[in-house]
Amino acid sequence: MAENTPVVVIGMGRFGSSIALELTRLGTEVLAIDQRPKTVQALAGELTQIVTADATDIQALRQLGVPDFYRAVVAIGSDIEASILTTSLLVELGVEKIWAKAISRQHGRILERIGANHVVLPEHDMGERVAHLVSGRMLDYVQIDRDYALAKTRPPRELVGVPLGETNLRRKHGVTIVSVKPQGESYTYATEETVLQYDDLILIAGPTTKVERFTDL
Repeated sequence: MAENTPVVVIGMGRFGSSIALELTRLGTEVLAIDQRPKTVQALAGELTQIVTADATDIQALRQLGVPDFYRAVVAIGSDIEASILTTSLLVELGVEKIWAKAISRQHGRILERIGANHVVLPEHDMGERVAHLVSGRMLDYVQIDRDYALAKTRPPRELVGVPLGETNLRRKHGVTIVSVKPQGESYTYATEETVLQYDDLILIAGPTTKVERFTDL
């Protein structure tokens, strides 16, 4: 499917409205749904297709043409029952790619079991990211998978002034430097010939525990 295929976003709280607005800015057609008339009215000037409807009503979803969508985001927050029911209805209607917001890991596991392809825990993920930034030498941190991460940091002393191909980095530390940003320059690919300096920024990838251990060097 093309990247700009329409997306239905259900739930226009802070999380859902941010997704809908950013998708619109990127040129993706969005159908936004929320059951609160005041919320819909407030966003009507920024989203071309936003409607007031109960997403837990399968007939309402059918009337809005939701079965014709390939991608959907369930951004319903604290109402767990509505979140689960809406996700199950999207599965029943044949929507193939479903992203769903969860407020806990247990909530997320339920969403996965009923058919959500991607479960997002925004508060947990952001808390985890900030904790890594506060506690260590990381300048940025992204959890790619359950046990794989990408981090931005500066090179430890043992890597400075030596071509990366001679450092045995992956064998010794289990991580890979994927990109380097010399001071005052742009990011570029890291190669075996790359020689790091103290002021460089590096992006490293690897298993989460090994990335954390490397940034503590």
